[in-house]
Amino acid sequence: MSEATVIGHYINGQVQDTGAERYSSVFNPATGQVQARVGLASPATVEAAVASALAAFPAWAEQSSLRRARILFKFKELLDSHQDELAEIISREHGKVLADARGEVTRGIEIVEFACGAPSLLQTSYSDNIGGGIDNWNLRQPLGVCAGITPFNFPVMVPLWMIPLALVTGNCFILKPSERDPSASLLLAQLLSEAGLPDGVFNVVQGDKAAVDGLLQHPEIQAISFVGSTPIAEYIHQQASQHGKRVQALGGAKNHMIVMPDADLEQAADALMGAAFGSAGERCMAISIAVVVGDVGDRLIEQLLPRIDRLKVGDGRAAGSEMGPVITAQHKAKVEGYIDQGVAEGATLRVDGRGLSVPGAEEGFFVGATLFDNVTAEMSIYREEIFGPVLGLVRVPDFASAVALVNAHEFGNGVCCFTRDGGIARAFARTIKVGMVGINVPLPVPMAWHSFGGWKRSLFGDHHAYGEEGLRFYSRYKSVMQRWPDSIAKGPEFAMPTAQ
Repeated sequence: MSEATVIGHYINGQVQDTGAERYSSVFNPATGQVQARVGLASPATVEAAVASALAAFPAWAEQSSLRRARILFKFKELLDSHQDELAEIISREHGKVLADARGEVTRGIEIVEFACGAPSLLQTSYSDNIGGGIDNWNLRQPLGVCAGITPFNFPVMVPLWMIPLALVTGNCFILKPSERDPSASLLLAQLLSEAGLPDGVFNVVQGDKAAVDGLLQHPEIQAISFVGSTPIAEYIHQQASQHGKRVQALGGAKNHMIVMPDADLEQAADALMGAAFGSAGERCMAISIAVVVGDVGDRLIEQLLPRIDRLKVGDGRAAGSEMGPVITAQHKAKVEGYIDQGVAEGATLRVDGRGLSVPGAEEGFFVGATLFDNVTAEMSIYREEIFGPVLGLVRVPDFASAVALVNAHEFGNGVCCFTRDGGIARAFARTIKVGMVGINVPLPVPMAWHSFGGWKRSLFGDHHAYGEEGLRFYSRYKSVMQRWPDSIAKGPEFAMPTAQ
């Protein structure tokens, strides 16, 4: 791709010329160079996407769940065959290493596989003759036109949290991907079309806040799903709710790993390396705080320092790279600013990732792995989501203090505990106030048939993402009561029907 490449929208089965709309630059984070421009939608573009989806909705909603599932089966097959191509796009525009990008695509495919079971997943209940010859049963019906607003850090996986479940339940869907890495969205659209999805059922609107506000305010959009930072999640939730929409808005995180004195420290250190520095820390499930209990802190640091020293940072598409760049120059400056703040606030900087220069990629947006010790709960590097390769150690005297520390944080997305003690593990799982919990598992990302979501200010709305929660979010529950004339007693009835 070159700077002349223009990335457009996808509406009614066609990639749309962006015309005279505004544009945003798409960078290769490893080189710092502009590789494309993406059109930023005008209100007219949003209106065209909604109109396309509205026109397609009646016929799509009337399709059987089995026919919709068969399209998803074909889509899943196409995703399998294009996995490397999707991974290459992700790595080129986001910066993560290819192995991580392939893993992202795999996790997205798992959601498609789950959605292929819709004919059984959408089964409901039936009660025969509840009283007076009346039968009662339930339906799950589609909402209409739904929209998803997705983040830069998972340009394939997070859209696939939404798209398969929205489509298989009979909805039409408009995706607003991140303008920082938009190309994967168009390949997803192409593959859905090849799988047999009718034109208009799936649309892509590229854009920024103007496009988001257009979707939030449009009266024909019934539901909004969002993943991103907490301030934006809160804004999405408020605006969508005010406009009468169903909304799930997944926000930010400050994920902790509690390391008990009895933990296998080699395992814990390996887990921290991947969980804190994988994808340059740009994951909502990244571990950014290690809570070290008792005397384990010094021993854990002894394990971490040589591992950090061996960490290979470079272009995500280069052989041997274990950590790539962050997404933009602005985000690099933000992450390094947090490191500055940590030093100013009195944390002990054991490894400094500022000013990292990668040979052959000197203009890339690289921040090296950074390790702080003696972090306290009052510091900004503890309280705020950094979204970069910065790990802080907080020292506490005992398990109860560790749990209290985690539970007091405003975010409640993910957490884990490394221990050999079954009693500690059980108490941890039951008392921690966090939505996704790992025990000797550093990234407890639920599988497709479960659901993803945090607590507290990590989630706004009632529904978690994908799994059974996703099916509920994208469908309306209806109760139907029915009887036939020959079973109706003569004369008026003044009592509610009861099972007699």
